[in-house]
Amino acid sequence: MCPEKSSADTHASFLLLVILYLAPFSGLQAQTQEKVFSGPQPGESTTHFDAIELRGDTQGETVDPILENAGNATTLVFVHGLERSMVPLMKVIDAFGERYKTKIKTEWVFLSDDPITSRQRLPIAGRSIQMKGRMLLSSDGIEGPGNYGLNKRCLLTVLTSKENKVTANFALIQPGIADAESILGALAALIGLEKIPDMHSFIDQERMTRRGMRGRGKEIKRKTENSDQQELPGAAPKDTQLIALLRRYIQRTNRPEQVDQILDEVRAYIEGNKDLQKQAMDGWTRVISVQYGTAFARQQGTAFVKEIKNLLESKE
Repeated sequence: MCPEKSSADTHASFLLLVILYLAPFSGLQAQTQEKVFSGPQPGESTTHFDAIELRGDTQGETVDPILENAGNATTLVFVHGLERSMVPLMKVIDAFGERYKTKIKTEWVFLSDDPITSRQRLPIAGRSIQMKGRMLLSSDGIEGPGNYGLNKRCLLTVLTSKENKVTANFALIQPGIADAESILGALAALIGLEKIPDMHSFIDQERMTRRGMRGRGKEIKRKTENSDQQELPGAAPKDTQLIALLRRYIQRTNRPEQVDQILDEVRAYIEGNKDLQKQAMDGWTRVISVQYGTAFARQQGTAFVKEIKNLLESKE
Protein backbone atom coordinates (compact mmCIF):
# COMPACT_ATOMS: atom_id res chain seq x y z
CA MET A 1 0.00 0.00 0.00
CA CYS A 2 1.40 3.33 -0.98
CA PRO A 3 -1.21 6.12 -0.67
CA GLU A 4 1.20 8.79 -1.82
CA LYS A 5 1.30 7.55 -5.42
CA SER A 6 -0.35 10.23 -7.51
CA SER A 7 -2.05 10.29 -10.88
CA ALA A 8 -0.71 12.17 -13.86
CA ASP A 9 -2.82 15.25 -13.24
CA THR A 10 -1.67 15.46 -9.62
CA HIS A 11 1.94 15.16 -10.75
CA ALA A 12 1.45 17.93 -13.29
CA SER A 13 -0.14 20.16 -10.69
CA PHE A 14 2.72 19.56 -8.33
CA LEU A 15 5.26 20.41 -11.02
CA LEU A 16 3.48 23.72 -11.47
CA LEU A 17 3.68 24.30 -7.72
CA VAL A 18 7.41 23.56 -7.77
CA ILE A 19 8.04 25.97 -10.62
CA LEU A 20 6.02 28.74 -9.01
CA TYR A 21 7.08 28.51 -5.40
CA LEU A 22 9.83 26.15 -4.49
CA ALA A 23 12.86 27.73 -6.12
CA PRO A 24 13.79 29.74 -2.98
CA PHE A 25 13.87 26.48 -1.00
CA SER A 26 15.98 24.36 -3.32
CA GLY A 27 18.72 24.24 -0.70
CA LEU A 28 16.50 22.35 1.73
CA GLN A 29 17.53 18.73 1.40
CA ALA A 30 15.83 15.67 2.85
CA GLN A 31 17.30 14.81 6.21
CA THR A 32 17.03 11.81 8.47
CA GLN A 33 14.27 11.77 11.05
CA GLU A 34 15.48 12.85 14.46
CA LYS A 35 14.19 14.60 17.53
CA VAL A 36 13.88 18.27 16.67
CA PHE A 37 11.97 21.21 18.09
CA SER A 38 10.08 23.84 16.15
CA GLY A 39 7.47 26.20 17.50
CA PRO A 40 5.79 26.37 20.90
CA GLN A 41 5.43 23.09 22.74
CA PRO A 42 2.22 21.61 24.24
CA GLY A 43 0.96 23.82 27.04
CA GLU A 44 2.65 26.94 25.69
CA SER A 45 0.74 29.86 24.20
CA THR A 46 0.02 30.64 20.59
CA THR A 47 0.92 34.33 20.56
CA HIS A 48 -0.39 36.91 18.11
CA PHE A 49 1.25 37.41 14.73
CA ASP A 50 0.45 39.18 11.47
CA ALA A 51 0.02 37.49 8.11
CA ILE A 52 -1.25 38.46 4.68
CA GLU A 53 -4.39 36.92 3.18
CA LEU A 54 -3.52 35.21 -0.09
CA ARG A 55 -7.01 34.46 -1.44
CA GLY A 56 -10.64 35.45 -1.31
CA ASP A 57 -12.39 38.77 -0.83
CA THR A 58 -9.80 39.89 1.74
CA GLN A 59 -6.79 39.00 -0.40
CA GLY A 60 -3.86 41.31 0.38
CA GLU A 61 -5.18 42.33 3.80
CA THR A 62 -3.13 41.85 6.97
CA VAL A 63 -4.80 39.64 9.58
CA ASP A 64 -3.99 38.15 12.98
CA PRO A 65 -5.29 34.53 12.88
CA ILE A 66 -4.85 34.07 16.64
CA LEU A 67 -6.99 37.13 17.35
CA GLU A 68 -9.59 36.18 14.75
CA ASN A 69 -9.98 32.58 15.93
CA ALA A 70 -10.52 33.79 19.51
CA GLY A 71 -9.28 30.64 21.22
CA ASN A 72 -11.32 28.23 19.10
CA ALA A 73 -9.81 24.92 17.98
CA THR A 74 -7.18 25.74 15.36
CA THR A 75 -4.61 23.95 13.23
CA LEU A 76 -1.61 26.14 12.40
CA VAL A 77 0.58 24.69 9.66
CA PHE A 78 3.81 26.62 9.04
CA VAL A 79 5.27 25.76 5.63
CA HIS A 80 9.00 26.36 5.16
CA GLY A 81 9.24 24.47 1.89
CA LEU A 82 7.62 21.76 -0.18
CA GLU A 83 8.54 18.40 -1.61
CA ARG A 84 6.38 16.10 -3.67
CA SER A 85 6.33 13.46 -0.91
CA MET A 86 4.65 15.80 1.57
CA VAL A 87 1.65 16.76 -0.58
CA PRO A 88 -0.46 13.69 0.38
CA LEU A 89 -0.01 14.57 4.07
CA MET A 90 -0.97 18.18 3.40
CA LYS A 91 -4.10 17.01 1.59
CA VAL A 92 -5.13 14.84 4.55
CA ILE A 93 -4.70 17.71 7.02
CA ASP A 94 -6.55 20.07 4.69
CA ALA A 95 -9.37 17.57 4.07
CA PHE A 96 -9.83 17.04 7.82
CA GLY A 97 -10.17 20.79 8.28
CA GLU A 98 -12.71 20.98 5.47
CA ARG A 99 -14.80 18.08 6.77
CA TYR A 100 -14.92 19.49 10.30
CA LYS A 101 -14.78 23.17 9.40
CA THR A 102 -17.56 24.03 11.84
CA LYS A 103 -15.39 22.71 14.67
CA ILE A 104 -11.85 23.67 13.70
CA LYS A 105 -10.04 26.38 11.74
CA THR A 106 -7.16 25.39 9.45
CA GLU A 107 -4.52 28.03 8.77
CA TRP A 108 -1.73 27.42 6.24
CA VAL A 109 1.02 29.93 7.01
CA PHE A 110 3.67 30.08 4.29
CA LEU A 111 7.12 31.49 5.03
CA SER A 112 9.14 33.25 2.36
CA ASP A 113 11.92 35.81 1.98
CA ASP A 114 10.34 37.08 -1.28
CA PRO A 115 6.87 38.36 -0.28
CA ILE A 116 6.09 40.11 -3.55
CA THR A 117 6.66 37.04 -5.71
CA SER A 118 5.03 34.75 -3.16
CA ARG A 119 1.86 36.84 -3.04
CA GLN A 120 1.55 36.41 -6.79
CA ARG A 121 2.41 32.74 -7.05
CA LEU A 122 1.14 31.06 -3.88
CA PRO A 123 -2.58 31.44 -4.76
CA ILE A 124 -1.88 29.64 -8.05
CA ALA A 125 -0.03 26.90 -6.18
CA GLY A 126 -2.97 26.58 -3.78
CA ARG A 127 -5.34 26.01 -6.69
CA SER A 128 -2.97 23.44 -8.14
CA ILE A 129 -3.27 21.21 -5.09
CA GLN A 130 -6.89 22.21 -4.41
CA MET A 131 -6.19 23.56 -0.94
CA LYS A 132 -9.36 24.42 1.01
CA GLY A 133 -7.92 25.90 4.21
CA ARG A 134 -7.05 29.58 4.52
CA MET A 135 -3.70 30.46 2.96
CA LEU A 136 -1.60 33.12 4.63
CA LEU A 137 1.86 34.56 4.07
CA SER A 138 3.78 35.38 7.24
CA SER A 139 4.62 39.07 7.57
CA ASP A 140 7.82 38.05 9.36
CA GLY A 141 9.61 36.57 6.36
CA ILE A 142 11.35 33.24 6.11
CA GLU A 143 11.92 33.00 9.88
CA GLY A 144 8.22 33.28 10.70
CA PRO A 145 6.80 34.92 13.83
CA GLY A 146 9.65 35.67 16.21
CA ASN A 147 7.92 34.35 19.33
CA TYR A 148 7.30 30.97 17.73
CA GLY A 149 10.91 29.84 17.38
CA LEU A 150 10.31 27.94 14.15
CA ASN A 151 13.03 25.63 12.89
CA LYS A 152 13.90 26.20 9.23
CA ARG A 153 15.00 22.58 8.92
CA CYS A 154 11.36 21.55 9.35
CA LEU A 155 9.48 21.69 6.08
CA LEU A 156 6.26 21.55 8.11
CA THR A 157 5.55 22.58 11.67
CA VAL A 158 2.01 21.54 12.62
CA LEU A 159 0.48 23.00 15.77
CA THR A 160 -2.94 22.17 17.18
CA SER A 161 -4.34 24.60 19.72
CA LYS A 162 -7.37 25.50 21.76
CA GLU A 163 -7.95 28.48 24.06
CA ASN A 164 -4.68 29.82 22.63
CA LYS A 165 -2.70 26.92 24.10
CA VAL A 166 -0.79 24.37 22.03
CA THR A 167 -2.19 20.87 22.47
CA ALA A 168 0.18 19.07 20.06
CA ASN A 169 3.30 19.92 18.08
CA PHE A 170 4.66 18.06 15.05
CA ALA A 171 8.06 19.30 13.88
CA LEU A 172 8.62 17.49 10.59
CA ILE A 173 11.94 17.66 8.75
CA GLN A 174 10.82 15.19 6.09
CA PRO A 175 7.02 15.07 6.32
CA GLY A 176 5.07 12.34 4.57
CA ILE A 177 1.89 10.33 4.73
CA ALA A 178 3.39 8.22 7.56
CA ASP A 179 2.86 11.23 9.83
CA ALA A 180 -0.86 11.41 9.07
CA GLU A 181 -1.97 8.90 11.70
CA SER A 182 -0.44 10.80 14.64
CA ILE A 183 -1.63 14.18 13.37
CA LEU A 184 -5.16 12.92 12.81
CA GLY A 185 -5.13 11.56 16.35
CA ALA A 186 -4.24 15.00 17.71
CA LEU A 187 -6.87 16.69 15.54
CA ALA A 188 -9.57 14.22 16.55
CA ALA A 189 -8.75 14.71 20.24
CA LEU A 190 -8.81 18.47 19.80
CA ILE A 191 -12.41 18.56 18.61
CA GLY A 192 -13.66 15.70 20.77
CA LEU A 193 -14.11 12.92 18.22
CA GLU A 194 -14.53 9.55 19.90
CA LYS A 195 -12.73 7.75 17.08
CA ILE A 196 -9.89 8.79 14.82
CA PRO A 197 -11.11 9.05 11.21
CA ASP A 198 -9.45 6.70 8.76
CA MET A 199 -6.97 8.74 6.75
CA HIS A 200 -7.87 6.77 3.63
CA SER A 201 -11.36 8.23 3.72
CA PHE A 202 -9.79 11.66 3.14
CA ILE A 203 -7.52 10.38 0.38
CA ASP A 204 -10.36 8.57 -1.41
CA GLN A 205 -12.64 11.58 -1.14
CA GLU A 206 -9.98 13.88 -2.60
CA ARG A 207 -9.35 11.51 -5.51
CA MET A 208 -13.05 11.26 -6.30
CA THR A 209 -13.37 15.03 -6.29
CA ARG A 210 -10.33 15.44 -8.51
CA ARG A 211 -11.80 13.07 -11.10
CA GLY A 212 -14.95 15.13 -11.27
CA MET A 213 -17.24 12.40 -9.95
CA ARG A 214 -19.47 14.84 -8.14
CA GLY A 215 -22.58 12.86 -9.00
CA ARG A 216 -21.45 10.30 -6.44
CA GLY A 217 -21.40 12.81 -3.61
CA LYS A 218 -23.92 10.92 -1.49
CA GLU A 219 -21.99 7.70 -1.92
CA ILE A 220 -18.76 9.41 -0.86
CA LYS A 221 -20.49 10.83 2.19
CA ARG A 222 -21.79 7.40 3.19
CA LYS A 223 -18.35 5.90 2.70
CA THR A 224 -16.77 8.65 4.79
CA GLU A 225 -19.27 8.23 7.60
CA ASN A 226 -18.73 4.49 7.62
CA SER A 227 -14.97 4.96 7.69
CA ASP A 228 -15.27 7.28 10.68
CA GLN A 229 -17.17 4.57 12.53
CA GLN A 230 -14.56 1.88 11.86
CA GLU A 231 -12.09 1.68 14.70
CA LEU A 232 -8.61 0.54 13.75
CA PRO A 233 -6.90 -1.77 16.22
CA GLY A 234 -4.34 -0.28 18.57
CA ALA A 235 -3.74 3.45 18.98
CA ALA A 236 -1.22 6.12 18.06
CA PRO A 237 1.38 6.65 20.83
CA LYS A 238 1.27 9.89 22.79
CA ASP A 239 4.92 9.81 23.84
CA THR A 240 6.98 11.89 21.40
CA GLN A 241 10.01 9.59 21.54
CA LEU A 242 7.88 6.56 20.71
CA ILE A 243 6.30 8.46 17.84
CA ALA A 244 9.75 9.25 16.46
CA LEU A 245 10.85 5.62 16.79
CA LEU A 246 7.65 4.43 15.10
CA ARG A 247 8.18 6.82 12.20
CA ARG A 248 11.69 5.46 11.71
CA TYR A 249 10.42 1.91 11.93
CA ILE A 250 7.87 2.16 9.10
CA GLN A 251 10.25 3.67 6.54
CA ARG A 252 10.02 1.54 3.42
CA THR A 253 13.77 1.91 2.80
CA ASN A 254 14.73 0.20 6.07
CA ARG A 255 17.00 -2.83 5.82
CA PRO A 256 16.36 -5.82 8.13
CA GLU A 257 19.25 -4.87 10.39
CA GLN A 258 17.83 -1.35 10.75
CA VAL A 259 14.43 -2.78 11.71
CA ASP A 260 16.04 -4.93 14.40
CA GLN A 261 18.12 -2.03 15.69
CA ILE A 262 15.07 0.22 16.06
CA LEU A 263 13.19 -2.49 17.94
CA ASP A 264 16.15 -2.83 20.30
CA GLU A 265 16.00 0.94 20.89
CA VAL A 266 12.29 0.69 21.63
CA ARG A 267 12.82 -2.18 24.10
CA ALA A 268 15.48 -0.19 25.94
CA TYR A 269 13.31 2.93 26.02
CA ILE A 270 10.16 1.27 27.37
CA GLU A 271 11.87 -1.09 29.80
CA GLY A 272 10.25 -1.02 33.23
CA ASN A 273 7.55 1.49 32.18
CA LYS A 274 4.13 -0.13 31.86
CA ASP A 275 2.53 2.93 30.26
CA LEU A 276 5.20 3.19 27.55
CA GLN A 277 4.98 -0.56 26.96
CA LYS A 278 1.23 -0.27 26.43
CA GLN A 279 1.69 2.69 24.07
CA ALA A 280 4.32 0.76 22.09
CA MET A 281 2.08 -2.31 21.82
CA ASP A 282 -0.84 -0.18 20.63
CA GLY A 283 1.29 1.83 18.20
CA TRP A 284 2.87 -1.18 16.53
CA THR A 285 -0.52 -2.91 16.41
CA ARG A 286 -1.95 0.11 14.56
CA VAL A 287 0.76 0.41 11.88
CA ILE A 288 0.81 -3.35 11.27
CA SER A 289 -2.97 -3.33 10.77
CA VAL A 290 -2.60 -0.83 7.91
CA GLN A 291 0.50 -2.65 6.58
CA TYR A 292 3.01 0.14 6.96
CA GLY A 293 6.71 -0.57 6.62
CA THR A 294 8.51 -3.41 4.88
CA ALA A 295 7.33 -7.00 4.95
CA PHE A 296 10.17 -7.81 7.34
CA ALA A 297 9.17 -4.91 9.60
CA ARG A 298 5.59 -6.14 9.74
CA GLN A 299 6.75 -9.66 10.56
CA GLN A 300 9.09 -8.47 13.32
CA GLY A 301 6.50 -5.98 14.53
CA THR A 302 3.89 -8.71 14.93
CA ALA A 303 6.32 -10.71 17.07
CA PHE A 304 7.17 -7.57 19.05
CA VAL A 305 3.48 -6.90 19.82
CA LYS A 306 3.09 -10.47 21.12
CA GLU A 307 6.24 -10.05 23.20
CA ILE A 308 4.97 -6.87 24.86
CA LYS A 309 1.48 -8.31 25.35
CA ASN A 310 2.91 -11.33 27.15
CA LEU A 311 5.10 -9.04 29.24
CA LEU A 312 2.14 -6.91 30.32
CA GLU A 313 -0.04 -9.92 31.05
CA SER A 314 2.68 -11.41 33.25
CA LYS A 315 2.60 -8.27 35.43
CA GLU A 316 -1.13 -8.47 36.07
